[in-house]
Amino acid sequence: MQKKGARIEAFDVVNAIIMFLVAFITLVPFWFTLVGSFNEGVDYLRGGVYFWPRTFTLGNYRAVFVNNIIIKAAGVTALRTVLGTATHILFTLMAAYAMSRPNLKFRNFYMIIFVITMFFGGGLVPTYLLYRQLGLLNNFLVYIIPGLFNVWNFIIFRSFVQTIPEAMLESARIDGASEYVIFTRFILPLSKAAIATIALFSGVGHWNSWFDSMMYTTDNDLQTLQLFLMRIISSYNVAAGIGQSAAKEIPSQSIKIQPETLRLAMMIVTTAPIAILYPFLQKYFIKGVFIGSIKG
Repeated sequence: MQKKGARIEAFDVVNAIIMFLVAFITLVPFWFTLVGSFNEGVDYLRGGVYFWPRTFTLGNYRAVFVNNIIIKAAGVTALRTVLGTATHILFTLMAAYAMSRPNLKFRNFYMIIFVITMFFGGGLVPTYLLYRQLGLLNNFLVYIIPGLFNVWNFIIFRSFVQTIPEAMLESARIDGASEYVIFTRFILPLSKAAIATIALFSGVGHWNSWFDSMMYTTDNDLQTLQLFLMRIISSYNVAAGIGQSAAKEIPSQSIKIQPETLRLAMMIVTTAPIAILYPFLQKYFIKGVFIGSIKG
């Protein structure tokens, strides 16, 4: 017993060391980005800024938030994240509830069709032509409608709904409750863990999405924050243009604002909301994924 206990303790120690190294490797780049975003631009170009800002400033963030294009892009991203996540959860959960009913005709056939779409798609060009025919190009709905349904999230929802006792739902039907009443008063309240999980999946997907904005919109008013970040990172001229625009709004920072630190501040602005939200949904996230993994 003592040898077995010693082996378990050794395993715990090794496991803790490995997890610490993984966490350190993961967090160090983020920390360097955060430190650089709070450092004065001209001073940052000298190098040697790693673990703490050498010349602390909020000028980089002021330069980001005085830019109207960035503010508008942030609004578009926030709106698509909220609406896209809410409609995705409602639509997918309704489909999952319907597919969990054993009396649904052709249920297995529908499931086969759904699963096929997980592995096969039409491709980029047919998708673009389809969106054009549907009038979704340069339309805010291009962020919402294609994301209404996701097969993987549907499977997690359906697995969760199947854990709800059938006797509870049957007693509600005996009392005269319709399927819509059962869905709103029983399924939705009892699916909080699954809803939180899928909300995290969908919300992160919407917040981080930039490719659909690049492909299906040309209107600057529909540009997302992540697309703007991608352009700042890939183009020095775009970052320099933001710095010049900020210099007009903040004359005292005109010399100190540099494209390199602006990029770092922009990265923090785009990643911070999800990083802050995740810990609050973590317990639901783990529970929801666990259910989906054992009941699929």
